[in-house]
Parts: sequence; structure tokens; C-alpha cells
Amino acid sequence: MVTQSQNKTQPTKASVKDFLSDIKDEQRKKDAQEIRRLMAKISGKTPVMWGPSIVGFDQCHYKYESGREGDMGAIGFSPRKSNLTVYLVDGTSKYQELLKNLGPHKTGKVCLYIKHLDDINMSVLEKIIEKSYQYAISHKMDMHRAE
Repeated sequence: MVTQSQNKTQPTKASVKDFLSDIKDEQRKKDAQEIRRLMAKISGKTPVMWGPSIVGFDQCHYKYESGREGDMGAIGFSPRKSNLTVYLVDGTSKYQELLKNLGPHKTGKVCLYIKHLDDINMSVLEKIIEKSYQYAISHKMDMHRAE
């Protein structure tokens, strides 16, 4: 049985411009604007707010082994208080070689955490986001991890 359940994080009509303008920390705001420009360049898409705090570009469909499926941003980011979080829907593990040359960062299963963009190699970040985006839009996103 295929289940199309409602994701907690949905695209909204909220303004990306207003969201980014409301960032209080000037460095975080500058980094958010820069990553927004980079993702717009890579995707060729206009950003959309996904929930209250994720800026997403384009959209991809995913399906878990359980049959649960839905849609999410193909690439995206969130300017969190402690880190700029970059979402890579295909996961971070496949980018280990590139990540070695990125600069200071942390990773989660699908998240790349960066303190400041000035500290990292932007051309490496661009390659990672480009590869993740191309994967997301060209593959049916079968998620082989726990929900």
C-alpha cells in the first residue's frame, strides 16, 4: 500500500526576501544571501519557503521503503542560529572526498553544517550542491533510511 502522508514541512507563500531580511546577525544574513544566490544559480529556480525556516529550490519526490512518500525541496538551506544548514537530499556520505577539501564543517545524514561561508572553499561547496541537485531532479528519491 502506498501512503501519501502530509509532510510537516510544506512549501508556503511566505516571503523568502522578508525571511532573510529578518536575520539579526549580519554575518549570518550575508551568508544566507550568498547561499541563496548560489542555489538560485545552480537550480535556475526561484526560492520558496518550506515551513517557517527552510529556503528551498525546486522540488523532488521521495519514497521510503515503507511506502510513505511526498515532496521536498531538491536543495535548500536554513540560516540557523549556530550554523548555516545546507540540505542535501541524497545525503552527505557520498561527498566524503569533496568534504575533505571544504574547510571546517560538520555533517548529519542529509545536512551540512557550516559556521561561516568565509571559512570554506566555495567552489567545493558549489560542486557538492550541484551534484546533489542534479541527483535530486534526475532520480526517483527512494529513501533507504529510517523515517
